[in-house]
Amino acid sequence: MKNMENDLYYMKQAISRAKAAAKVGEVPIGAVLVKDGKVISSGRNMREGKKNALLHAELVAIDRGCKALGAWRLEDCTLYVTMEPCPMCAGAIINSRIKRVVFGCYDKKAGVYGSVMDLQEYPFNHYYDVEGGVMEAECAKLLSDFFAALRLKKQAEKAAKKSEMNLL
Repeated sequence: MKNMENDLYYMKQAISRAKAAAKVGEVPIGAVLVKDGKVISSGRNMREGKKNALLHAELVAIDRGCKALGAWRLEDCTLYVTMEPCPMCAGAIINSRIKRVVFGCYDKKAGVYGSVMDLQEYPFNHYYDVEGGVMEAECAKLLSDFFAALRLKKQAEKAAKKSEMNLL
């Protein structure tokens, strides 16, 4: 039970980072890296603002965690992330030797812990535990609300442009 309480506590912090991403127009995904019961680092999506495909929430948290600990090995760390990691992020998780990954909602388009494929089935040089579906509904709602608002905004812009063209 203690593990689940910790998972909920830290996932709420990852959700907070996801909300921060949404406020600046980024896809709302957040991550928190924890070691010995302390948050070592956190990250949120920054791809749009920085115009950099590498700036997924997980990679930002891992990069900051390596800097905070002064090491590339994050062996005793748990990564909490609001959405199932993609192949790129899973590669960074493997290479940084993270001990455990806890994620919220599944990503049917790019997730590699059961959605599109399961990387845990392959014999990589590092094995780690993965727990999915923690606060899944809340994490999924952040994403669906974000994309619904984005669609409405695009529809309004298209309607305004059409109206403007009709005035000419």
